[in-house]
Amino acid sequence: MKSSAVGSFSVSMTTNESLFIKEAKGAGRLFIEQPYQLYSEQNHDAWRKLYARMLPRWDRYANEHFLKGIHSLCLDPDRIPRLEDVNRFLQPLTGFQTKAVSGYVPSFVFFDCLRRRAFPTTVTIRRSDKLDYLPEPDIFHDVAGHVPMHTDKNFAEALVRFGECAHTAAEIAAGIRGPDTRAHYLTSVIRAMARFFWFTIEFGLMRGSDGLRVYGSGLLSSYGEIAHAIEAPEVQRYPIQLEWAINQGFEINHYQPLLFIVDSFDHLFSLVDQLEDWMKAGKLSNVAPGEPEVNEQDLESFLHAELS
Repeated sequence: MKSSAVGSFSVSMTTNESLFIKEAKGAGRLFIEQPYQLYSEQNHDAWRKLYARMLPRWDRYANEHFLKGIHSLCLDPDRIPRLEDVNRFLQPLTGFQTKAVSGYVPSFVFFDCLRRRAFPTTVTIRRSDKLDYLPEPDIFHDVAGHVPMHTDKNFAEALVRFGECAHTAAEIAAGIRGPDTRAHYLTSVIRAMARFFWFTIEFGLMRGSDGLRVYGSGLLSSYGEIAHAIEAPEVQRYPIQLEWAINQGFEINHYQPLLFIVDSFDHLFSLVDQLEDWMKAGKLSNVAPGEPEVNEQDLESFLHAELS
């Protein structure tokens, strides 16, 4: 790989440093093609280091569905994957596909992608000298953390069902009179859905025949926190209760002090069903305030949702 620029783009695909990403955002392009030729050897080195140090952690702490899934994807441990290759292995299993994006995906758009069996996937990667913490997703988090779980049919169905909940929320909001009342309702529902996603899809634990195992992608892509989640005595681990999860705030800049446990992906699916039932009954209309904050972009995405 040459170290010079390709066209007007930088070869570096490091988060927040890529001219390709800046130009895509400037042109308003959310969904993009993965510019594979722009990855530098330093970018591939970051993937290599991340993957190599996670392998023993996955063997020790990850749930069996993840381990089967990452084997099914045939990821190259030495090179950043091409998303078209990932999709070639993934789609026949559950119908899911990765879909490259240039950055932040507004809430409704993200959830609607899940409903359509598409996963918005970041194409940038963290710097090879800053592997431990990244405040926003990168391709290692998305492809090595999330996507192996998408190979499991029961987990995939739970994701699709969660995406359908976003449509239900937008439909209910469309029938509410008064912009302030509508905005209050959506702010509460979006916060509830974000918390549910955080405590299940991102940071969930699952019971197994050999004890607690990790299935949450935020843990599966974190070298330090995956062990901390299972072994640290100060972490609170409780069987999930929907009313607790949707009212529990969280912060992203430290290891999580509170984690919830599901029994199976059938259990997770039933929780998503319950979430939608509560939404229809008005039980998500006034969840506890606090983190995460709902930004204007997320709110607008629901207010102007296309409900086809």
